[in-house]
Formats: sequence, C-alpha cells, structure tokens
Amino acid sequence: MSVVWALAALGLVVLILAAVHVPLGDYMARVYSSPKHLRVERWLYRATGVNPDAEQSWRRYLGGLLAFSALGLLAVYALQRLQAWLPGSLGLPAVEPSLAFNTAASFLGNTNWQSYSPEATVGLTVQMAGLAVQNFLSAAVGLAVAIAFVRGLSRRGEAGLGNVWVDLVRGTLRLLLPIAVLGALLLLLAGVIQNLNEPTTISTLTGAAQTLPGGPVASQEAIKMLGTNGGGFFNANSAHPFENPNAFSNLVQILLVLIIPFSLPRTFGTMVGSRRQGVAIHAVMGSLFLVSYALLTWAELSGAGAAPQAAGGAMEGKEQRFGIIGSTLFATTTTGTSTGAVNSMHDSYTALGGALPLLNMMLGEVAPGGVGSGLYGMLILAIVAVFVAGLLVGRTPEYLGKRIGRGEITLASLYLLVTPTIVLLGTALSFGVPALRESIEGTSILNPGHHGLTEVLYAFTSAANNNGSAFAGLSANTPWLNWALGLAILLGRFLPIVIVLALAGRLAAQRPVPVTAGTLPTHTPLFQGMLAGVTLLFTALTYFPVLALGPLAEGTL
Repeated sequence: MSVVWALAALGLVVLILAAVHVPLGDYMARVYSSPKHLRVERWLYRATGVNPDAEQSWRRYLGGLLAFSALGLLAVYALQRLQAWLPGSLGLPAVEPSLAFNTAASFLGNTNWQSYSPEATVGLTVQMAGLAVQNFLSAAVGLAVAIAFVRGLSRRGEAGLGNVWVDLVRGTLRLLLPIAVLGALLLLLAGVIQNLNEPTTISTLTGAAQTLPGGPVASQEAIKMLGTNGGGFFNANSAHPFENPNAFSNLVQILLVLIIPFSLPRTFGTMVGSRRQGVAIHAVMGSLFLVSYALLTWAELSGAGAAPQAAGGAMEGKEQRFGIIGSTLFATTTTGTSTGAVNSMHDSYTALGGALPLLNMMLGEVAPGGVGSGLYGMLILAIVAVFVAGLLVGRTPEYLGKRIGRGEITLASLYLLVTPTIVLLGTALSFGVPALRESIEGTSILNPGHHGLTEVLYAFTSAANNNGSAFAGLSANTPWLNWALGLAILLGRFLPIVIVLALAGRLAAQRPVPVTAGTLPTHTPLFQGMLAGVTLLFTALTYFPVLALGPLAEGTL
C-alpha cells in the first residue's frame, strides 16, 4: 500500500508539471527575449538611470550583478543590526554580528541557512523588508545568470549577453511576483496563516500557558518555495502546522519548488532554436530526480528495527500528517533543488536515507536544481560530457555549434571543482584544527562519531551548494560556523557565477561551426545517458572518501 501511495503522489506531481512546463517555459522565453518594456519597468529604468536597450559584455553584466548583490548584503545586515529601533521588531534586540552576517549572506545567496530560531530572533520588519525581499531578488539573480548563459550558447559572434538590469526587473515583476501571489492565495486556502499579529499567549485546557506566533506567513512561504530559497518563518520550517498544515499545502509547496526549474529546459530549447535539446536536459534532470526519490522512499520504508517495522517505516522526525511518502517526496524536491525547506528532520532519517539528500546536493543540485542555477549547472555538465565524448572518438568537441576548446573546458572544470573544494575544505578545517574541533564538538554536534561527521559535512555541503537545509542535530549558531558557513555560501554562490558568465562570454563570441557527420548529436538517449553518467561519476570520485567516513560507515554498523 505504501508503494501505491508513493507512486500516486509522484504521479500527481508529474502530471501537473507536464501540463505546466510547456506554457510556462515558452512564457519565460518570451519574457527574456521581448524588446518591449512594461510601463512600470520604464519608470524604474528612468528613476535609476538605466538604458534598458544597451547590450552588456559579460564583464559589465557580472559587475552589475555583483554590485547589486553587495548592496543587498549590506541592507539585510543593517536591518538586523538596527532591529531594536525598527517598527515591528516585537521587542527583539539587534542580531549579533556573526549571526547577522551569516543570515545576510544566506538570504543573499539563495541559501536561507538559518542558525537561529526565527520566532525568537527576527521581527516582522526584518522578515518582510529584508528576508522576503531577498527571496525575490536572489531568485531573480539565478534566473538572470541562466538566461545570460543560454544567450551565450545561442548567439553567434556577438559580444553582449543582454542587460542585467532588464533581466533582474523582468524576472521579478513578470515571473516571480505573479506566481508568488497565486501561490500565496493557494496556501491561504490550505490554511497557512497570514496576519501581522504579535505572539499571543493563551491558556490551554490543562491550564498551562502557550504562546501562539503570528505573521505574514503565506506570502513569504510562497516565494520561499517558488524562489527555491527555503528559509522558514518558524524554526520548524515546513514541519510547522502554521506554515504547512496539511497534505494539500504540502503538495502546493512541492509544486512551487519544481515549477520553474522543470520548465527552464523548455525555455532553453526555445531560445537556442532546438526544443529537442531542452527535452534532453529535461529527461536527465527528471531521471536523476526519480531515482533519488525511489531510493530515499525505499530506505525510509524499509528502516531496520522493531519500531520502524511496527510503524510501517522509519517515522522518527516525520509529521504524521505527511507520513513517509509526503516527507521523502518533499526532501527529494528540496535537496534536488537549492531549497532548504524541510517538512521532516533529515537528521532522523535512516543512515542511508540521510545520505540521499546529501548526495542530491553533492550532484550540484541539477535534478532539477535551483531557479536558474540548476539549468546552468546541467549545461556545464553537458559541455563536460561533450568534451569527454570528443576525447573518446578523437574529434574536437562541439555543443550547439560551439567549439569546446581549451579555454572553455578549463572554465567548465573550474566550475565543477569550486564547490567540492569549499565543502571539503570547510569540513576538514572544522575537524582538523584542534581549537575549531573542540568548539563544535563541545557545543554543536549532538551525535558523536560517524553521524557527527555527517552533520558537519551536510552543513558545509548545504552552504556551498546554496541549499540551506540541515541535519537538525547540529547547533550551528557559533562564531566559527556562522563566519565559515556564511563565507562558504558567498563563495559557493558567486565564484560559479563568475565562471558561468565568463564562459558565456567566450561562447557568445564564437561563430558557429558547421554540423558534420562527426558531430555528436546532443539530443539523443545515448547522450542523455552519458550526461547522467558524467554527473554521477564526477560526484562519486569527488565525495566518496568522505561519504565512506560518514553515512556509508554508519549504515554498515
């Protein structure tokens, strides 16, 4: 019966995404290709002195993106430090510096890692004017980079990648905002709260006092999921009944996460003039997602021990209203994208079950990945796969008419190596430097041994991949982890973006090479299998040693 429910839940999600991805994918292609500007957009450009029709080189595009992001980092940090003097602070004090930096970096980097309990740390003004705004803007940044990279693949001998200000404005106003409004209305119908109430203390039936929090949860929940952000309004995140009260709200949240990432391959295919290419990317993303979901569900349903068998599976850390199926589908969705939301505690999963969300992030979150970042991550892997195929047959590799030479494969390789370097270096420093190891072992790691290693590895993997979920057994609000994870978030977000835009600039400047009998078709099942194999092989070679010390070792005990 559990298998039937698993297939039914997955089938419903697949049917809805199948119905939506074509119109939404084509709409996104029109949004980023149209020469026309809306009236409100023209007002914004006039007020900020932007020429919306000016093409930008990859360096100017990158410069605008970094300057825009730096202002966002400073704004969110300042709001937290000045919280005590802001309206709607709920009487909360200013956030201390290391935590304020970590939170500002986290929401800027589309990560939403939370080393704090939101109800006891940030007030309504910080939530709405700081964190919710960055949920929109960080998602718009990811979309802009993805579209710029697609333009690099589609343009022939041109220097420009578009206009970063136009892409940011259109992504926010024409795409994220309308869908977020619709999502918020659906969540309201599902029972998610939406108000500006301060916490209310009530008396329970037993005479005890209980504090009920309030807040504009539905509106922030919608963009939290749609933008693949993931930060909870409450500490329990999407396990909290005010954020995610029932199976219907759970389904809405899953769909909000997946709707844009699974539609972007259609946008890619439309913009490069070959929808078969989009279908190929879509197929690889979907296959990796399905395999991960099946393995995680199997691991949790077949949990060893008397208690899991009596409960029909490993129910520790899961909400009864979602069950194992609703929990594993949610976990696969949020770790397969860059969404840190959780409706169950990953720390309580079985040893091998806990390894699956970790592995989803280690794949680079390309199944289907975050808003924008999943598409450009998979396209980088496609370039590597083409290069490998070219080596096998002794021909110069090409992708969509672009020659993949030394410069292109160097940038692609750097992209793939940046994030694992940050993850492994951060984990190694945490355990290799005695003072740092003592600081986290004494105050942060609640589970020693192999599981404790997995908790810290998960934290740095989540931060560097801009996911934001955590093993709940790690208490991360310490000076070292706040600064180290915040830095990992910024490096994991912006170093890959620099590389992606540099590669896009090189590709855009190339003139197309003619298709010959030796050109590798990149829309066939053969190439799809090779792309999936390259993705899995790269992850296995990079992370297997540390996985063997953590979840794999724990699973064999």
